[in-house]
Amino acid sequence: MTIEDVPTTATSPTWTERGGTPAAPGNSRLRPLGLREVTLRDGFWRQRQQTNRAKSFAHIEYWLEKAGWLGNFSAPPEQRRGREFSDTEVYKFLEALAWEYGRTRDPELARRHRAIVTRVVAAQQPDGYLNTNFGRPGQQPRYSDLEWGHELYSYGHLIQAGVAAARTFGEDELVAAAVRAADHVCDVFGPGGIVSVCGHAEIEPALAELYRVTGNRRYLEQARLFIQRRGHRTLADIEFGRSYFQDDVPVREAGSLRGHAVRAVYLAAGAVDVAVETGDTELLGAVARQWRHAVARRTYITGGIGSRHQDEAFGDDFVLPPDRAYSETCAGVGSIMLAWRLLLAQGDPRYADLIERVLFNVIATSPADDGTRFFYANTLHQRVLGAEPSADTQVPRAASTLRASWFEVSCCPTNLARTFASLAAYVATADDDGVQIHQYTPAGITTTLPDGREIGLEIETQYPADGRITIRITTTPDTPWTLSLRVPDWAAGATLDGLAITRGLVQTRRRFTAGETLVLELPVRPRFVAADDRIDSVRGQAALVRGPVVYCLESVDVPRGVDLDVLRLDPNTEPVDRDGGVVAAFRSVDFTPHDWPYQPLAAAADAGPLMRIPLRPYHRWARRGPSTMRVWMPLSSER
Repeated sequence: MTIEDVPTTATSPTWTERGGTPAAPGNSRLRPLGLREVTLRDGFWRQRQQTNRAKSFAHIEYWLEKAGWLGNFSAPPEQRRGREFSDTEVYKFLEALAWEYGRTRDPELARRHRAIVTRVVAAQQPDGYLNTNFGRPGQQPRYSDLEWGHELYSYGHLIQAGVAAARTFGEDELVAAAVRAADHVCDVFGPGGIVSVCGHAEIEPALAELYRVTGNRRYLEQARLFIQRRGHRTLADIEFGRSYFQDDVPVREAGSLRGHAVRAVYLAAGAVDVAVETGDTELLGAVARQWRHAVARRTYITGGIGSRHQDEAFGDDFVLPPDRAYSETCAGVGSIMLAWRLLLAQGDPRYADLIERVLFNVIATSPADDGTRFFYANTLHQRVLGAEPSADTQVPRAASTLRASWFEVSCCPTNLARTFASLAAYVATADDDGVQIHQYTPAGITTTLPDGREIGLEIETQYPADGRITIRITTTPDTPWTLSLRVPDWAAGATLDGLAITRGLVQTRRRFTAGETLVLELPVRPRFVAADDRIDSVRGQAALVRGPVVYCLESVDVPRGVDLDVLRLDPNTEPVDRDGGVVAAFRSVDFTPHDWPYQPLAAAADAGPLMRIPLRPYHRWARRGPSTMRVWMPLSSER
């Protein structure tokens, strides 16, 4: 069976014609659209996608060469450079190139992709093994360190890059290499083989996607085996505990996402894939339950996850300190991967709400405007001025308080690259009866339903700056179909064509005519929000949110000589939009210096006169030089 012999439906074109898509379940409630079925137009996300291609791609390729991670595929073992998982950054970059080619068909991207693939596949062993850190003279033996070695994790990214190539280029050397690697994994870890798992989940969703590409059920069965084995304490215990690997409790029995945040969401994504393809409703329900728990109790207002620096992990319920927010950029990418799969499987708009929050407040925050510097972690409270790292230096992963060019563990730049390149895939879906729009951005959508009916739409909007979203019908059959629009959970008071609608999903089924428009109005206006009182670290504080965008107070906007620590937000004065920011009212308090910071309870300090200070979108912070910053702001005692 060849790649192109596996159609998405009996009547639809192949994925290569449609531009490919990152996740393509064969049995889900909603059908993803290809990168050529959704075209981003000038707006918030189109700009970032263009920067990704024009600037970030070259920057990443430069650093893969400079750091030696690409050279590892041809270098002798003693000259290998980088961490044990550095191969994966090459694979993620190849995936990004493939998605970008899928949507643009630019032959230059194909040339760059092919040149790197040639170097990579030359290092593959005859039995399919491919890893530059193990198995050669002077290196540790294969699979001798499943806790930390990342061998199966590396295969996961290799296979995902192969899946991207299959769905965009068709069959090529990388697809063949991915199949050989997957066959090797099945031989070594399948029935009768090593009964264990990798310390870092990732192989699971990759094998499921390869099954979807090839139709070879062996890969799905191996993914199911890895999911089944997880949580039975097969890996050695470590100082962080087996929960770090999600190897403490079987997937079906876990109450929440836990442990290392990236590993947790990658594992959960793979579990959803396996559940959907095998019809395992119990497993799907377990992951959905864990997702709901984590969103309600272990997620920052930005959508970021991971509140512990020492192990890059979820904290306990409601342990979400803003100044210790790890909120790794890669965890944001994985969170989108998981929520998207759940959305496709169940159709619940809450998953798209979370994707929107993560996109605007984690994914958009990490890269600099020029696409060549990045945040690894995304704090919500910066207490001291950061120091800008040298543009030509690798820095430790979370040591930089400003965006850095490259990290010793540089997973975030390549993860962002593949996310921005495939961003159009998350805008809309289809089913047997119509189209669903999940994210609002200027775009053109053209797709064919399984029965052959063609539908075309255009989205015109300045969202999130403005809440007016116009959907124009450009192509429509002469039979009724359903257009579904997501109304975010925060959008109380939304209207469609002037009529009040409820939050969640609004569906319009009728016979449309080409040229007609629907106007969705979302109440994008600044509002103060408070956290659940069980989040002790921000009790008595408020944050400012406008639409889906979280705002922050930054020292560069504060009057000279005023420290953020002395400012108290006045919640009785309504915030107002002004000059690209939101102006809120603050009062300052005087602190009496003490030799000991704990004193008898006393009346609140007198607050000073009102000061009106602009807040900026959190994703814009630290773009005007070093600054201190906070998202959560203490309230004035005069409230």
